[in-house]
Order: sequence, then structure tokens, then C-alpha cells
Amino acid sequence: MTADSKPFLQIVRGDPGPEEIAALVAVLTARARAAAAARDGGGAARPSRWADRSRLVRGTFAGELPPRGSGAWRASGLPR
Repeated sequence: MTADSKPFLQIVRGDPGPEEIAALVAVLTARARAAAAARDGGGAARPSRWADRSRLVRGTFAGELPPRGSGAWRASGLPR
């Protein structure tokens, strides 16, 4: 047998059904994609601040308060 004709996955013991084999293939595919994404630099980039929905939250529990005072209306539209 050459390396090209060898099976990638071989069932050695038991009698798995088609659903079990499909689940195993899905898990192995997901792990391979995650490893490739980690190698390439972490996958998808973060969305821009304009598209980030968290900017709509008024404040955080860490003490960030919404702007107050005479220029608050202007500062409310600026990125934080």
C-alpha cells in the first residue's frame, strides 16, 4: 500500500454506525480547523469600533460613566 492509498481513519475494534463515524469526522475536522486558525494568527479579526455593539452600553461596572456636563451631547457620539 502506498501512502496515498492508505486510509486516513481506520476502525480497529467495534461496529460503529454511520452517525458515530460522521460525529467523529466532524470533531476531527473542527479540531483541524481550530489548529489551522491558531497557526494563522487567531482567526477572524475583531469588528471595527463602529460595528461593535458594545459601544452602545452606557457604562461598565468598572466605573466608566457616561459623559456629563455641557458637552455631554457631543461626547456621547464619540468612541470611548
